[in-house]
Amino acid sequence: MNRPAATGFCRDCLADAGGGPRCARCGSPRLVRHAEADSLAIAHVDCDAFYAAVEKRDDPRLRDVPVIVGGGVRGVVSTACYIARVHGVRSAMPMFKARALCPDAVIVKPDMRKYAAVGRQVREKMRALTPLVEPLSIDEAFLDLSGTARLHGLSPGRSLARFAAQVEDEIGITVSVGLAANKFLAKTASELDKPRGFSVIGAGEAAAFLAPRPVTFIWGVGPAFGARLARDGYHRIDDLQRADAADLARLYGAEGLRLWRLARGLDARKVTPEREAKSVSAETTFDADTAELRPLEQSLYALSEEVCGRMRRADLSGRTVTLKLKTADFRLRTRSRTLDAPTILAARLYAAAHDLLLKEVDGTRFRLIGVGLSDLSPGADADPADLLDRHTPRLKAAEEAMDKLKAKFGDRAVARGILLGTDKRGRSRP
Repeated sequence: MNRPAATGFCRDCLADAGGGPRCARCGSPRLVRHAEADSLAIAHVDCDAFYAAVEKRDDPRLRDVPVIVGGGVRGVVSTACYIARVHGVRSAMPMFKARALCPDAVIVKPDMRKYAAVGRQVREKMRALTPLVEPLSIDEAFLDLSGTARLHGLSPGRSLARFAAQVEDEIGITVSVGLAANKFLAKTASELDKPRGFSVIGAGEAAAFLAPRPVTFIWGVGPAFGARLARDGYHRIDDLQRADAADLARLYGAEGLRLWRLARGLDARKVTPEREAKSVSAETTFDADTAELRPLEQSLYALSEEVCGRMRRADLSGRTVTLKLKTADFRLRTRSRTLDAPTILAARLYAAAHDLLLKEVDGTRFRLIGVGLSDLSPGADADPADLLDRHTPRLKAAEEAMDKLKAKFGDRAVARGILLGTDKRGRSRP
């Protein structure tokens, strides 16, 4: 007697889904039912409310309360847990608005070093599935599991279900998985059933699935571009599906052709392992607008140290310095300068950014300052010195010594004199 083809699997024990509401083997209701659940191989994995999840893992008192990860009264929300999201709190929302929506929330300042360490743990488990891992950020990535069934003894979908369970059991956070025929559909699928989701979109159903959704559902179409599309008569994705490719290209250039393809669920991009970072940057929002040079300088130096510390840990260096300022009325200023050689030294990054800053301090009140390095190179290319240059080796030795002290005793163990007196948000230090 021939066994009927499986239509999916149990996410908990990986057995065939069967026809009932629960797994016949383990009784779990967490079933993935889709005709292509065992044949598709492109996935998008996204950690659920990542920063907040890590904080809840590390402090059991936070488990059942709303948690917002963000900085200061005038900063923005980095991540909100799902309890806080019920109250309307969202990432990138101003903190004052988030506090008003969810006054009982526990506010936690971001700890990027801790989050990066957890992100690396998740990434290592991804690489155990496949070498084709393309990180998008600290907490999400595309994976291509084509050809891995023989290696793991499981279809790509079941391997991903096992991976999600291992992340939850061994790392203590949860992930959502989107499985599809290409990257666009995989990322779309991963957003459908958060948290702890596992969704599948097959190529044949993509156009019908996308048709009734707003154009802003397409990855990369934000509110401004969505409003422009609406003015031109494109409100829903099926409007784009009915459009001629040449008309969209005439109106929006290359972006129009991208919309034509994605509206039909077409995406030929490959999963590219270890997508290279294009820049490393850091920024901070002041608790009160400031026009004074000193707090701007102190914040700039603290951020320069943060950027260069991350560069050293990643074995990268950068040549183009970018200063970012946001005025009290939310106008953005960016100024850039290219160095003679790549650097990983905070003193050199600060010096170049400080020159840019001096040209902007004209009585304008600023609410945010940031600094970054781009035009990246290997760390070995950084800060070349010749026989006549005695300054560079001293700078390198000093910053390496500070890195070691901070790693051993914490970030406050040692600080440059410029940082004494006020903190990087411009507030007085005790």
